[in-house]
Amino acid sequence: MTTNWKNWISEYGLFLLVAICLISLWEWVVVKGMVPSFIVPSPSKIWHALVENIRLLMIEHVPATLYEVLIGFGISLSGGLLLGIGMYFSKVLEKILYPFLIISQTIPLIAISPIFIMWFGYTIWSKVAVTILIAFFPIVVSTYDGLKSGGQEYRELLMTMGANRWMIFKKVQLPMALPSILSGVKMSVVYSVVGATIGEWLGASEGLGYFSRRMSSNLQADAVFAAIFLLSLMGLLLFLCITFIEKQILKKKLR
Repeated sequence: MTTNWKNWISEYGLFLLVAICLISLWEWVVVKGMVPSFIVPSPSKIWHALVENIRLLMIEHVPATLYEVLIGFGISLSGGLLLGIGMYFSKVLEKILYPFLIISQTIPLIAISPIFIMWFGYTIWSKVAVTILIAFFPIVVSTYDGLKSGGQEYRELLMTMGANRWMIFKKVQLPMALPSILSGVKMSVVYSVVGATIGEWLGASEGLGYFSRRMSSNLQADAVFAAIFLLSLMGLLLFLCITFIEKQILKKKLR
């Protein structure tokens, strides 16, 4: 236990030290009046706003945003993996769909979100649609690129031994593509938080994005920053969950 604690300190101690220094500097600059508190509130004021609104946030807004994130991420993950694998196996599918995937990422979310609201109304699905649009792409591309790259020698060896394409995919391509796929999944889960927040900001009745928009219109900057803190924490925790799963998968792969 002591060794693990020392390892953790050696790995993250410098980050914590820099973070504490930056927060202290931030507090000092605002308290001294160098920056107006209604524009950038001090960390202590943000903490006070978080504590003051914690019951409302944790009961109503955090669960709503998390629910949208998990649904959007789940659909993006399953659909992205299937599409990436399909594009790898079918050149026709790749030539048809890859340009559409690129085009989908050039559309500004602010422009297309009102269209989703027109289609789905102010239901959860308008927010989920925005989440899928932003979270789908990293999984598809990382899956497709991971399957395409590397393993040429192993593929040729298995082909000389009579292996078919499915066997080569299962034994060589998929295991070698796992690091790339999991990197895309980690990016996607963070983007899911961004997508859900944008969807809530443009049209919702609950969620952290809706809460921050409402507080912004009331010029309560400390409450806005409190919501941003929770969104950042949510993204970080989801990222750490995927990182933990990644380590378990790669450990089994190496056995």
